[in-house]
Amino acid sequence: MSPRLLFAALTLCHSAMALAWDFADPLSTGTTRRAEASACDSARIQRPLALQDVVDLALCHNPQTHGLWANSRAQAAQLGVNLSNYLPTLSASANATRNQSQSGIAPTTTNHGQSVGLTASYLLLDFGGRAANLENAQQLLIAANATRDASLQSLWLSTAQAYFSLRSARASVAATRTAEAAAQESLTAAQARYLSGSATPADRMQAQTALSQATLNRITAEGNAATAAGTLANLMGFDADQPLNLAEDADLSPDPQVEQAIGQLIAEARRQRPDLVAAEAQIKAAEAQVEAARASGRPSVNLNATTSRNANSGTPDTRGNSIGVSLNIPLFTGMRTTYQTRAAEAQVESRIADRDRLANQIALDVWKAYQSLLTGSQALRMADDLVASAEQSERMTLGRYKAGLGNLLDVLTAQSTLASARQQRITARYNFLASRFALAQAIGELDLTQTTLIH
Repeated sequence: MSPRLLFAALTLCHSAMALAWDFADPLSTGTTRRAEASACDSARIQRPLALQDVVDLALCHNPQTHGLWANSRAQAAQLGVNLSNYLPTLSASANATRNQSQSGIAPTTTNHGQSVGLTASYLLLDFGGRAANLENAQQLLIAANATRDASLQSLWLSTAQAYFSLRSARASVAATRTAEAAAQESLTAAQARYLSGSATPADRMQAQTALSQATLNRITAEGNAATAAGTLANLMGFDADQPLNLAEDADLSPDPQVEQAIGQLIAEARRQRPDLVAAEAQIKAAEAQVEAARASGRPSVNLNATTSRNANSGTPDTRGNSIGVSLNIPLFTGMRTTYQTRAAEAQVESRIADRDRLANQIALDVWKAYQSLLTGSQALRMADDLVASAEQSERMTLGRYKAGLGNLLDVLTAQSTLASARQQRITARYNFLASRFALAQAIGELDLTQTTLIH
């Protein structure tokens, strides 16, 4: 084989591997890599974090993502292995010998020999075997990429939920501090009335008890907030004690547009969920494996070429060149091909069953997420009204008590109701936000645009 032909073969092999890598990551351009490097900058943790910042850092630094990308690259390399079957193989050999011989009293004779050879082989025809193996590798790569995307979406959702949990926990801290301040005001009013002779010691003790309970609630809320912060930092790939400064929260109201027909949402999920895409690719890969198993028992035709040069001391150099076509016909393989085909066909049936089970599970996931969204939307609408009426009731009863009318029990009841209403509004707000992301993930639409839902 000439050097020019060898260079052409190596170039083609390199192009095939490049195609495999592009198949694994088609968006891996210079501009994209620079943008990813900026998004993954660890220094962002020092700035106020919006939801998009949190998700970016989690996708960049969580160890799970590193393993997912490694699996995709490994499968891309397997695609390159199967692409190489369409290229010729080239091997070189070299030998050097030194022989000594002696007969009777004749002097010792020494012979030196050298030989070099170059052998090329190319598979001309195998009745679909390498094509089936290539299809299998391509479908497995599609499945690996889709599985990676599904796992990244799951990590995305977990990070968003942890982000909302931290916001909810910190909002609860603020609410308990407000309740603690209200309880302190009630105690001050009770003490003033006690000193003026218009209240009993029992009023003062009840107010002190209410203040102690409010203080305990505030301490508990602060502990929950610290736990939520550590959980979010861990998902982002940082130590649990990493300080987190969240950006200012935005106002939120229910969006009627998200309340779509459930049948349409299920259909969309079955069309674009990455894990279902992976299941479909696994079926196609298994079908290709059936064809590959069948092809293993069929004939194959190879083109072979050899060139060699031999040099031995005392004789002229010899050169040899050969080219030929070889035919290999498997006559009996001990039923191996039959059993391999049966095993591959059973694997197809198993993959189809897995796909159908997943399709049913997706429908249930969408249904649950949709119902959670509807519940959260309705709860959020009512939470503001509940807080407004509880605030009015608390102001009125406290004002009456300070004026010498009413009793302390009504004040403490109103304050407890207000604190509960505020907590319910906080829970409703962040449950609604989390349910929007959960529905997006159930449908398979969780991407960067979803972070604009709260800004």
